[in-house]
Amino acid sequence: MIAELGHLSLWVALVLGLALMVLPMLGAWRGIATLQLLGRPLTWMLALCLTVALLALAWAFYVHDYTIEYVANNSNSALPLRYRLSAIWGGHEGSLLLWVWMLSVWGAAVALFTRSVPRPMVARVLSVMGFVSVGFLLFMLLTSNPFDRALPWPPMDGADLNPLLQDPGLIIHPPMLYMGYVGFSVAFAFAIGGLLTGNLDPTWARWARPWTTVAWCFLTLGIALGSWWAYYELGWGGWWFWDPVENASFMPWLAGTALIHSLAVTEKRGLFRPWTALLAIVAFTLSLLGTFLVRSGVLTSVHAFATDPARGAFVLGFLVVTAGGALTLFAFRAPVLKAGSGFRLLSRESFLMVNNLVLLTAAFVVLLGTLFPLVGEAMGMKISVRSPYFNAFFVPLTLVLMLAMVPGMMSRWGAQQARPLLRRLVWVVPAALIGGIWGSRLPGPTPWPGTLGLILALYVVLAHVDDVVRRVSASSAGALRGLVQLPRGYKGMVLAHCGLALTVSGVVLVTNHEVERDMRLAPGGSVEMAGYEFTFEDLKSVEGPNYSALQGEFRVTRDGRKVAHMQPQKRTYDASGRVMTEAAIDAGLLRDLYVSLGEPLQAGQTVGAWAVRIYYKPGVRWIWLGALVMAIGGAVALSDKRYRRPADPGETA
Repeated sequence: MIAELGHLSLWVALVLGLALMVLPMLGAWRGIATLQLLGRPLTWMLALCLTVALLALAWAFYVHDYTIEYVANNSNSALPLRYRLSAIWGGHEGSLLLWVWMLSVWGAAVALFTRSVPRPMVARVLSVMGFVSVGFLLFMLLTSNPFDRALPWPPMDGADLNPLLQDPGLIIHPPMLYMGYVGFSVAFAFAIGGLLTGNLDPTWARWARPWTTVAWCFLTLGIALGSWWAYYELGWGGWWFWDPVENASFMPWLAGTALIHSLAVTEKRGLFRPWTALLAIVAFTLSLLGTFLVRSGVLTSVHAFATDPARGAFVLGFLVVTAGGALTLFAFRAPVLKAGSGFRLLSRESFLMVNNLVLLTAAFVVLLGTLFPLVGEAMGMKISVRSPYFNAFFVPLTLVLMLAMVPGMMSRWGAQQARPLLRRLVWVVPAALIGGIWGSRLPGPTPWPGTLGLILALYVVLAHVDDVVRRVSASSAGALRGLVQLPRGYKGMVLAHCGLALTVSGVVLVTNHEVERDMRLAPGGSVEMAGYEFTFEDLKSVEGPNYSALQGEFRVTRDGRKVAHMQPQKRTYDASGRVMTEAAIDAGLLRDLYVSLGEPLQAGQTVGAWAVRIYYKPGVRWIWLGALVMAIGGAVALSDKRYRRPADPGETA
């Protein structure tokens, strides 16, 4: 009965979505205030219906309702409760319901927190979000119903959740990622609303910028969590594989980063208006493309859900309609958009344009490398695009981005004199060169691209520290009060840029200085690596809630002093019989020690020996710490008071 209530809620949500798509937009077009006012209540009712549907599916997992095909395929009676609930988004149908529910939550938030935005603009924005909701609700109801009772003979027990997903990181990673994906729909909706009126002024940018920043923060955290999960769960010791589904989340992040910076120019100077609208369309289109790649069955990945091409055809058609319609509207409206005053070649606007071009080039490189094998396969050719391709483009693009970041931050709007800018760089550049070269030699000789990366990371940090000190010193309120009084938007920028520098430093260190050993090791054996001695003390059996495991006991010492006790496992899950590796990690701010059990060796070799993989990974935590600092920077910038002031009486849309 609860499942039928959830199914009914989806159909009611579809009707509400259709009304939301049509009525407020009609009201904005015809100037009918009553229809415009319907946008907010329709959005809230849509969110309520989808919340009921999500809770109904959660209840089905909680009570082991295996008459529902989706529950039977993704749960098991021995599955711990936390994984039963996270199984809601552990498969195709449930993840789609989470996607649409989050879209409704974003819509409800827009309806609630846009009291200062003119009513016609809110009506248009909510209608566009209603259109997106309708598309995904139709997709779910027609091809991917999570409440389908299609099994003729319900099983006594479920097939179990994919063991790869039975991990705390996968409880929060998909929701974070989806909040970022879906959040760009708000920027998209504001862009469409602005294009419809031909008004993309600085006030419009101030309305759209906070929503874009929130989405970017969630997507940053989601990507970082996915990287962290792959690092410790897959047993390979890698943190990024240029997997197509990883790329699917990275592309909208790159476009969203460019969008945030372009919105800053539009808000401050009234420039880049058509470009900003185009970036909003591109960011959301890439989010939809990521959805298509994950759910179409065209990809083979540990992250991919669907294997039914018919579902992919639906999403692809919706992508074509949405992106094609938005780009057609852009083509008609962009030429009539008024631009603000101009700017000189040496100015903050110029450096931000460089930022945008580098980020969009990077997104195109990733897009090409992701789609080219699919195009080749469609033409009967087997093509593989691996990390050397991505690294060959991405490393120099990242270095150029960091090189332009500092003068962009230091330059004035409109025009910047060269001499004052050079005077500010006169100590930063030599200090970064000396510090970066010295730092690159501490862990051992570093290849020149890595050394250059460390130099530029230090260059970014020193330049921002210098800028903060200059601003605080110029304050008459004293150092501490002057620091507190700095605008939150500025503080957020400093944190985000320094977070990028920290991530780049971590990438350089772990890429160039990690040590890996694959060996045969039996209990009682030991091996020395990177100054640490790893001793395989014992192997014992342990029982989990829904698995049995062989657990290695490793003692790690350095100079005779115990450093860590590590317990990697080889798990066999009861329901599916799948064997999974659970790595043991001794984490530290400067390095990680990583031990993973492979397979027991064949007869005739050392009795009781196992294949063991051991890593020493310097600076790997900096990658995720930098992402966290970037997200915190976005949150700090979001709290800037200029986003909380009401609209001026003359602001109209």
